[in-house]
Amino acid sequence: MNRRYAFRCLMGMVSSSPLLAMQNGDDDVLGPVNVHEFEEVAKKKLHKLAYDFIAGGVEDEMTLEANRAAYKHWYLVPRVMTDVSTVDLSTEVFGIKLPAPILVAPTGGKNLVLPNAENIVARACAKTKTLFCTGAGAERAVEDFDNVHWWSNTTGQATKTAAVSYAKRIEDRGGKAITVTVDNQYQSNRDRNNRNRFDYGYMGTGVPKAGVNQPPRNPARAAMWQPHTPNLTWDYIDWVRGAVNLPVILKGVLAPEDAELAVSRGASGIVVSNHGGRQLDGVIATIDALPDVIQATGGKIPVLMDGGIRRGTDILKALGLGAKAVLVGRAPLWGLGAFGQPGVERVLELLAAELKLAMALAGKANLAQIDRKLVRRIG
Repeated sequence: MNRRYAFRCLMGMVSSSPLLAMQNGDDDVLGPVNVHEFEEVAKKKLHKLAYDFIAGGVEDEMTLEANRAAYKHWYLVPRVMTDVSTVDLSTEVFGIKLPAPILVAPTGGKNLVLPNAENIVARACAKTKTLFCTGAGAERAVEDFDNVHWWSNTTGQATKTAAVSYAKRIEDRGGKAITVTVDNQYQSNRDRNNRNRFDYGYMGTGVPKAGVNQPPRNPARAAMWQPHTPNLTWDYIDWVRGAVNLPVILKGVLAPEDAELAVSRGASGIVVSNHGGRQLDGVIATIDALPDVIQATGGKIPVLMDGGIRRGTDILKALGLGAKAVLVGRAPLWGLGAFGQPGVERVLELLAAELKLAMALAGKANLAQIDRKLVRRIG
């Protein structure tokens, strides 16, 4: 039995999934063994336009690269001689019990990967008991899944009437929280999409199959011509909280000053996020922004984080710096592009398994034992 298969047995990951079909007895396990390899498989299967939309950042992609590079100057300081015979990843986020502190982030353009992709990801979340934050307007894809806890993501609505209507619709359909993406006032200037003559109206219909030279209908218009909710202000929290009994979580906070305002204005929580490096280029990496945001909140509201997460050790570092949980965006999409629903499930299982092993090797038997002493910044 090789080490790779032994690891999967140890972490309880071996299943009947076609990704783990074995050949030559137990000597080999087929399929990607980490998120990076899932991306390689997905890249080969996806149309270039779809791959670039998912993988790309904005302009020079400084922030996209920074999100990954920043993990390299945060190091773990493990403790030894502690009992890690069992390791418990379970947590509770806004009253929802989860088997691991890993959520699926809202991502646009899923249908560029597969038709009805929101439903496919929802089924994968149901199978793995993962909380799913849907993309804007995608709540119909998940409301019929009784065993899926889901949040709805929005860039906001321009008027109080529209905001109240949206919030009530989400509550009526069974959403457990509303996340407000606050860093998406306008469509950003993404060079890869512009080079591919990407039409944003094309996202709901999918793209040609890989190898078919068929560009979308129109080139992308100037970014400033595509506003989302440029008049979004702190009053939005009052509009929504006054209409429904749901947590209101602000996604896209990087500045400590905004974290303080979020607390004082009644936000239920924060997601430290730079939109995966897809909005304003040159902004701080999320793992670097996290400590100051945590400090600014004073522990009064939960703080989550996304951005550049590809390994269980990335998640452990975020937890060590104070994050309650993390959201993963691109990683599940690489699973989706590589193998559909089984791919999404396997990516989520891999991340949880890597986190579990990393916690054990760091001497942490549960999430409560993870603290700031575990992580040190070098350089």
